[in-house]
Amino acid sequence: MSESSSDISDDIVWHEHSVDRALREKVLGQRGCVVWFTGLSGCGKSTVANALDVMLNRQGRATTLLDGDNVRHGLCAPPAVLASEHGEEFSQRFGLGFGAVDREENIRRIGSVAALMAGAGLITLTAFVSPYRKDRDRVRAIVNETGGDDFIEVFVDTPLEICESRDPKGLYKKARAGEIKNFTGISDPYESPESPEIRLDGGANRSVVEMATEVAEYLKQHNRI
Repeated sequence: MSESSSDISDDIVWHEHSVDRALREKVLGQRGCVVWFTGLSGCGKSTVANALDVMLNRQGRATTLLDGDNVRHGLCAPPAVLASEHGEEFSQRFGLGFGAVDREENIRRIGSVAALMAGAGLITLTAFVSPYRKDRDRVRAIVNETGGDDFIEVFVDTPLEICESRDPKGLYKKARAGEIKNFTGISDPYESPESPEIRLDGGANRSVVEMATEVAEYLKQHNRI
């Protein structure tokens, strides 16, 4: 008789480690968390997250930064990237495109990894479009599963016209020309956070340092650093 998925799941038990989260955070002198930057492509989320990473690093804080493009090279690589190494069947099964279901799995994977990093005491910064509210809410639930308030949503609220005028990668131009399908803000929706912990006004001519400092101040006020 073959094993069902439920039978296999029953055999997977969380293994408690001798060095727990509290001990790791004591050594680091900080509380782990996930600072989740979300917003349209070109809104400035990666730039602000990077500036915050530099700022915290200079303060001696233990951080890590997960960026949307970077994880697409490995953890969430598209089928074309996986095909040469793993073959067509593998790449189609595990590679992620940019449709709604693929984006859901992309955010689920990242959320789970970010939660593990926060559990190790790291201030985990992430920068992802993450356009769907339900996906971000799922990540919040994953990160806060232990009963804490470790998920900090930062909405970089930059108007579409400003993002499109920047177009640092030329993606909006390609999307307008129909060369990119499922592009957030053009052919796919972006669902703004309803109650983010922090909203950064990306259309108010504020400097990157000013916005990064605002997030750092929030972390300080909430005893993260």
